[in-house]
Amino acid sequence: MNDNDRRLWEDRWQEALAASPMRRRRSGDPMKRWNNMAGDFAERTGEKENNDKRLEVIAWLRERGALFPGARVIDIGAGPGNWAIPLAEAGAEVLALEPAEGMLRILRSRIDPARLRVALHQATWQEVDLDALGWRGRFDLVFASMTPGVDGPEMLDKMLQAAREDGAFCYLSAFAGRAWQEWYGELWRTLFDEELGGHVNDIIHPFNLLYALGYRPELRFEEWERRISWPRQRAIDDFCNHLEGFTELTDEVRAVISAHVDSRLVEGRFEESRRGCRGMMLWDTRLRIAGR
Repeated sequence: MNDNDRRLWEDRWQEALAASPMRRRRSGDPMKRWNNMAGDFAERTGEKENNDKRLEVIAWLRERGALFPGARVIDIGAGPGNWAIPLAEAGAEVLALEPAEGMLRILRSRIDPARLRVALHQATWQEVDLDALGWRGRFDLVFASMTPGVDGPEMLDKMLQAAREDGAFCYLSAFAGRAWQEWYGELWRTLFDEELGGHVNDIIHPFNLLYALGYRPELRFEEWERRISWPRQRAIDDFCNHLEGFTELTDEVRAVISAHVDSRLVEGRFEESRRGCRGMMLWDTRLRIAGR
C-alpha cells in the first residue's frame, strides 16, 4: 500500500464532507426524520421493481461466493428490512443494525422468527464498538446499502475490521452523480441561495480509497427513474421532512415549500420525474494487491 495514495483519497473524501452544504447545515435529530418517513420509505422501496433489482444483487452475491447458507452477515442501516430479509431467505444468519425505532418496528413485523434468522441491534454504525460487541472479524459479509452509516474513511475502515480476517466480502452501495440531489436542488437554491452540489458520500470516494488500499472492487452502476404523482399534501410533507434536518420549518419556509409544490401541480397532483444512479461495489478482502 502506498501511504501517500491512501492519505490523498482520505483527504479528498474529508474535503468533500467539509465542503458539503448538507453537512454544514445539518441540525436537529436525524432519527426523528427517519422515524417520520419509515412508513413511506418502506412502501416506496418495497415496490416490485425495487424487489426485482434486489434479487439481482442477491444473485450477484451468491455467484461471487459472498452469500451462502450459514453465512454471517451484518446489514448496516437495515431500515425496514429490505435487504435483511432476502439475505436471510438466501440462508444467511443476519444481524440487522438500525438506529431508527420506526424502521425497526416495521422490520420486526416482517420477520418470521421460525423461518428467518435475523437478529436486531439498535444503534448507528458510528456508535458501534466492535470489540465490546464481539463483532471484530466476525462476519462473512459486511453489507451496507445506501446508508448514512458509512459516512467517511473511518466508517469504511470499520467495515473492513468487521470482516473475517481469514477471508470475507464487503458490499457497499451509494449514490453516483448529482441526479438525486436535483430532486431538492431548486428548492434548496431558493431557500439558501447556494448550490446543493453532489452527494456527500458519492461512491467515487470510497472506491478511490479502496483502490489506494490495494483492493479492486467490482463496481456496477444502476440508473433508475421514478415518476411521482402525489396529492399536494404528501408532496409538501416529503419536502418538509427532507429539509427539517437542515433548517427550522418556520411559516415562511413552509410557504416557500408550498409554493414550490403548487407550481408543479397538474390537476391537483404533484407531478415529477425523479432520476438517480447508484454505484454498487463488492470486494473480497483476501484479494489485495501488495505494494499498494
